[in-house]
Amino acid sequence: MVSTACVSSCQPRSRRRHVLRAAALAALMVPLAGAASAGTRLDAHYAIKVAHITAGKGELLVTVGDSAFTAAAGGQASGVLRFLASGEGALRTTGTVIDGRLTPTGFTLGTTSNEKKDAVDMTIDAGNVTALTAQTSAPDAEHVPVTEADRKGIVDPLTAMLIRVDGTGDLVAAEACKRTLPIFDGRRRFDLALSFKRVGQVKAGRGYAGPVVVCAVALRPIAGHRRDSALFKYLTDGRDIELTFAPIAGTRLLAPFGLSIASLLGNLVIEATDFTVTTVQAEAPAPAASATK
Repeated sequence: MVSTACVSSCQPRSRRRHVLRAAALAALMVPLAGAASAGTRLDAHYAIKVAHITAGKGELLVTVGDSAFTAAAGGQASGVLRFLASGEGALRTTGTVIDGRLTPTGFTLGTTSNEKKDAVDMTIDAGNVTALTAQTSAPDAEHVPVTEADRKGIVDPLTAMLIRVDGTGDLVAAEACKRTLPIFDGRRRFDLALSFKRVGQVKAGRGYAGPVVVCAVALRPIAGHRRDSALFKYLTDGRDIELTFAPIAGTRLLAPFGLSIASLLGNLVIEATDFTVTTVQAEAPAPAASATK
């Protein structure tokens, strides 16, 4: 069964679902396309472990130019992690850079888990969703309704994780954690409330070695989630959740280096094995709408 929600006009379901899923799963290999300019690129790879047992892997690619940026992420869960989430997925965001600030304009998502497939295509203007197609092959379930207000003043999941620290001081500081991230992924609207915990030191197997800022995280579901969601119950059941951010050299941005979630069944830990920043010949992204043509 396929359910579809549109803020603006939709293309035929079968064609659109195929295009969105293909675009999302290919996102990690899609370069920026358009007018060239100097840019900064982050390549990060992550190991996912539960109770010290490998349970998946992930990767993040971010390119930030003078006037545009792109971010793409992919991951795959396996083993003991499948009791919370299984399968694989990919996300991609494109947007503009104004005075060093990232402003998303387009977001796509594609996930595959057993027989379930999801695809999201979202256009964003000044933090407000102006067009949205969200499709799923999952059976109907009771979800907290998403209202028009839930689609305003939001940021997509990828841009939310690229933390900008204003000013000219140290990036790795308590200020980085003093914020609440209003996230909407095309289906679910939730807040991530960050607060400062400590400054630490890390060393990736490749790339970055140095100071990081560790933020405590409180997840606040707002709309779109299933009332009986095992994942949301797990994440909101008094968990001690920490997000660790490392600087992207050459920018005023921080990106995720690690995540830890305490559990009696064994801590879930995601940590970068490669966190490499390089200078590249970046290019401005094509308009978000082109991904659906």
